[in-house]
Amino acid sequence: MDARVSGSDFPSPRYRSVSPARTVAMVRRYIYLMRGSWPRQLELVYWPTVQMLMWGFLQLYLAEAAGPVAVVAGTFIGAVMLWDILFRGQLGFSISFLEEMWARNIGHLMMTPLRPLEFAAALMAMSMIRVAIGIVPVSFMAIAFFGFNLWGMGLALVAFFLNLFLTSWAIGLFVSGLVLRHGLGAESLAWSLAFLLLPLTCVYYPVDVLPQWLQWISLALAPTYVFEGMRALLLDGVFLGHYMMVALALNAVYFMAALWAFLKFFDSARNVGSILQVGE
Repeated sequence: MDARVSGSDFPSPRYRSVSPARTVAMVRRYIYLMRGSWPRQLELVYWPTVQMLMWGFLQLYLAEAAGPVAVVAGTFIGAVMLWDILFRGQLGFSISFLEEMWARNIGHLMMTPLRPLEFAAALMAMSMIRVAIGIVPVSFMAIAFFGFNLWGMGLALVAFFLNLFLTSWAIGLFVSGLVLRHGLGAESLAWSLAFLLLPLTCVYYPVDVLPQWLQWISLALAPTYVFEGMRALLLDGVFLGHYMMVALALNAVYFMAALWAFLKFFDSARNVGSILQVGE
């Protein structure tokens, strides 16, 4: 009797029981890595600080040159800080994943009971932790330097943060799946793909500025509603709750599609053996 059993006779690992404990263990692993490396910690605060200072001083200059109406209520600083949540959230997800690729550790992880869904959940948790480490001190610096209080937006921030994180995770899942399947040759997408959204989601200007045909594309992207909502809140004092609901619905579609793609890429990488071949 042949004792050998084909790998195809076992169910895909993603369908087996999911354990929150394994997700917590992965998060602790990444926290230990971060705590043991001050350059990792510095990088989380460095770029958000540079961005905030650059746009803050630009806002002051424009206010002096063109009058306060040109840049009312700190819209530039608010926009750049919300954009940083989106970009750093995606980068926090992708960097944690890429560190496993650079260390050639993906194959080892997948030989443990860790499931792809648990791995993705740990990456999402680390995304939030990395953003929090960067955004909290920078938000207080914005108050000290420019008198802009991000937290003054109140409960609206919850809706803004939720939608921006969901978008960042959708991008992170898709990019990580591509890198998993096609190797480190695709890692540049971790830095470049999010920037495609920068002009389309109207971070620094209203949707009306775009040509009519491009507005339809912009309105199909969830972050557009967040930045439009931020400007409405700062300029008019109005919270556009229906915008947040539209953004949430779009994010639900994009997130589920990205998660499906990530799992498909994972299965494909497992089947062709590229999990163990993580070079270029």
